Amino acid sequence: MDGIKSVRELAVEKKRVFVRADFNVPLDPSGTVTDDTRITAALPTIQYLLEQGAKVILASHLGRPKGKRNMQYSLQPVARILATRLNQPVLFLDDCIGKDAEQAVADMAENSVVLLENLRFHPEEEANDEAFAKQLAALADVYVNDAFGTMHRAHASTAGMAPFVSQKAAGFLVEKELNFLKEKIDVPQHPFCVVLGGAKVSDKIGVIEALLEKADQILIGGGMCFTFALAQGKNIGNSLAEPDKVELAKELLEKAKARGVDLRLPTDVVASDAVDMKARTLGATKIFESNIDNGWQGVDIGPKTVEDYASCIRAAKTVFWNGPMGIFEIQASAEGSFRIAQALAACEGTTIVGGGDCVKAVRQSGCTADITFLSTGGGASLKLLEGKPLPGLEALKR
Repeated sequence: MDGIKSVRELAVEKKRVFVRADFNVPLDPSGTVTDDTRITAALPTIQYLLEQGAKVILASHLGRPKGKRNMQYSLQPVARILATRLNQPVLFLDDCIGKDAEQAVADMAENSVVLLENLRFHPEEEANDEAFAKQLAALADVYVNDAFGTMHRAHASTAGMAPFVSQKAAGFLVEKELNFLKEKIDVPQHPFCVVLGGAKVSDKIGVIEALLEKADQILIGGGMCFTFALAQGKNIGNSLAEPDKVELAKELLEKAKARGVDLRLPTDVVASDAVDMKARTLGATKIFESNIDNGWQGVDIGPKTVEDYASCIRAAKTVFWNGPMGIFEIQASAEGSFRIAQALAACEGTTIVGGGDCVKAVRQSGCTADITFLSTGGGASLKLLEGKPLPGLEALKR
């Protein structure tokens, strides 16, 4: 793994092993976890460490408490699920630093687990404060980062504390992410089809340019397709776009043509005359081909585009998908994303889905078992594909 040790290479028996996990799970108003995917993804590393006789200290963030102790974002619900999944007690600590946390860790027996309270209750976490990082490091003999979804953040627990712990390694989830997002995409089997959605071209510039070197086809959906439509001189009605990125979109279209990459844009879109994000409803809907009338906003890819894109996906040997095809938060404009998920499930090649709403689409469409790999990191996966260094990975190399 390019100078990074695997957790398998470390001697962890009787050692205090600090595992930076990603338990940033969704909670309902009553504090119940509504999707435990990220908890399940961390289990192989935790179970391995327990089998090796380690003392496992788990740490994570949850939500955005903005550096304050906000119990709405407490990790206590995660502790309950972990105890059930591990079939053993998980001691929940009400802070991640301080004398009580230090004493609880000092009193740990082999094969036991503690979960620290939300790291982001302290502003020093996101500020990557060195003193705070040292306090976290003081709890550990060994540091394992298994939180791929936060690898692109230079925070105290993801990058700052690693230099102050003598032994460090990547967990099994990070290993798996690197295997699929680097090896399978760096040297893909062809045809290699990339499906990109989401709201903004600006979020995907780097990844489009990087994948133009490798992909046979790039299929564009989501809000970003309207910036490309402007670049082609089309009318987009009231659709959201980035007018300041039109020239860039033109350049990307020209680069794709010069390199022989089939960069496709929707031939039809579903549009609505009213979009209420708060109520999650649409007004009247209509399908437009080419131009969209004024007063109408594009909300999803249309049926012809769905069939075209699905045909490309099914024929591919490698598929990477990142970003929804429409306003996925509203059920009436999530159909394109569901159909793309189903097309990936029907593909016999390697299918990789990159984080966030795409993973939700796969789960809600019931296609999870038929996808080769669901990445836990949206932003981290994009940065990795762009070839940019991830602070969390770089810290493990040192």
